[in-house]
Amino acid sequence: MKVVILAGGLGTRLSEETSILPKPLVEIGSEPIIWHIMKIFARFGAKEFIVCCGYKGFLIKKYFQDYHIRNSSVTFDLSRSTAQYIDEPRDDWRVTLVDTGLNTMTGGRLKRIRRFLDDDEPFLMTYGDGVGNIDIADLLSFHTAQGKMATVTAVQPTGRFGAMYLAGNDPTVQNFHEKPNGDGTWVNGGFFVLQPEVIDLIDGDATIWEHDPMRKLTEKGELVAYRHHGFWHPMDTLRDKTVLNDLWNAGDAPWRVW
Repeated sequence: MKVVILAGGLGTRLSEETSILPKPLVEIGSEPIIWHIMKIFARFGAKEFIVCCGYKGFLIKKYFQDYHIRNSSVTFDLSRSTAQYIDEPRDDWRVTLVDTGLNTMTGGRLKRIRRFLDDDEPFLMTYGDGVGNIDIADLLSFHTAQGKMATVTAVQPTGRFGAMYLAGNDPTVQNFHEKPNGDGTWVNGGFFVLQPEVIDLIDGDATIWEHDPMRKLTEKGELVAYRHHGFWHPMDTLRDKTVLNDLWNAGDAPWRVW
């Protein structure tokens, strides 16, 4: 099954990093977040990727061009102009990197890669800036059982601040939770399963996937939510990057399902 990754945005809220790199190449540990996302899908056998490039997309292409030399030792025979890679990475991925425009919106990027999709098979789609311990096999089973055009993974982000509980006018703090489970709201966590015909709901480059197409699917009763109760975290800000790196460096990264 093919996996589409939206990787073309400007990443303005992470400008400390994205002034130099596209957001999907911002690193967690020693590898970019797009690598972590791909490892999640590959763990469940989804190894054919279509990456929608835009802002600084040539750097994403360069990353994959240099993938082997980045991740293995190498012997260069200068007399023969050859290179022999030693202990090559075993990732058996097929990665297609498509220029989908600098200012194209999320829906427009999907429409631009329609020709790379199979007409008779659903595809997976997610954003290039969020990780989680999503059970992709269970997600696919859920989508098939529902029989709808689109499935979105619904997540409940943790609260950003600690919460204090007060009783009436009593100034005494009754309880305190550091970073509670948010306000119970379910939000779009990416990790979609989509039938190819959803792209017919996209007008063009200016279409934002999360606006008209998802609203139309909702009105038709064709959008269902897969509730994910496990770990999920975006990388929207420098603070998010720090949180994810701290988890990775501590050996406690819940999204490392491989």
